[in-house]
Amino acid sequence: MRDGMHFEAHADVYGRARPPYPPELWARVRETGLVGPGRRALDLGAGTGEATGPLLATGMDVVAVEPGARLAALLTERHPRAQVIVARAEDVELAAGSFDVAVAATSLHWMDLDVVLPKVHRALKADGRFLVWRNVFGDSAAPVTPFRERVAEIVRERGEPSNESMAEDAAVAAERLSRSGLFVVDDVFASQWSIELDARRIEELFATFSNWSDVEVARAGDAVRHLGGAVVEHYSSWLIELRPANVDG
Repeated sequence: MRDGMHFEAHADVYGRARPPYPPELWARVRETGLVGPGRRALDLGAGTGEATGPLLATGMDVVAVEPGARLAALLTERHPRAQVIVARAEDVELAAGSFDVAVAATSLHWMDLDVVLPKVHRALKADGRFLVWRNVFGDSAAPVTPFRERVAEIVRERGEPSNESMAEDAAVAAERLSRSGLFVVDDVFASQWSIELDARRIEELFATFSNWSDVEVARAGDAVRHLGGAVVEHYSSWLIELRPANVDG
C-alpha cells in the first residue's frame, strides 16, 4: 500500500469523489445517544470532512485531526465551525476525558493502534464511545458485475498479495481493536448499498485509492466506457462501536 499522504495529491477531488456514508450508518451513530448539541466529537483522519460535516450538523463540537495540510485546508473551508488540527493521530495531544465520541471513518488502517488506542481511551469520557467505520468499495456479497470482473483482472495483473484484511474486514478490525484490552466491542453493524457512477466519477474515485496507479485508474475508466458509460457499483459499510474498558488498577 502506498504512503497515506497519497490523498494529499488528490485533495481537490477527494471530497467529491468519495461517496458519502449511507443513511443507515448515520442512523446507527445517532442511536448511540452520544451525538447532538452539547456533545464533543473527535474525528481522526478527517480528510475533507466526510464525517466531520454530519457530526457538526447534529449540533456537536468537533475536533478534526488530519495530517494532510491541503486536505485540512479544504476541511476548514467546508466546515469553519470545526476545530482542525493538522497532525497525525499518533502525534496529537488530547486532554483526558474531553470527548463523548471518537471517530475513525475509513482511516483506521493508516494508524499505529499501539499508539492511537491508548490516546483515544484516555481522551474519552467514561461513558464515551469509539466509533470505527468504513465504506468497502466492492461488496463481496453482491453479484459480480462485468465492471467488477474488469477491476479484478486489473488487480490480478499486479501479482501482489493483498494485505487489506483489517481495512476491509469488520471482524478482523474488531478483534484488533479489542486485543489491547482498552476497548470492548459493543456492536458491529453492516449495511449494503449501491450507486451509479459514470466513467469520470469512477476515475476520480479510483484515483483516491492509495494502491491504484494512474494507468490502472485509466483502465477502470475505459472499462466503464466500454460497458455503456455508467455502472452500478455495489458497496458495503460497517461500523464497530467500542466502549472504553475500565483499566484502573
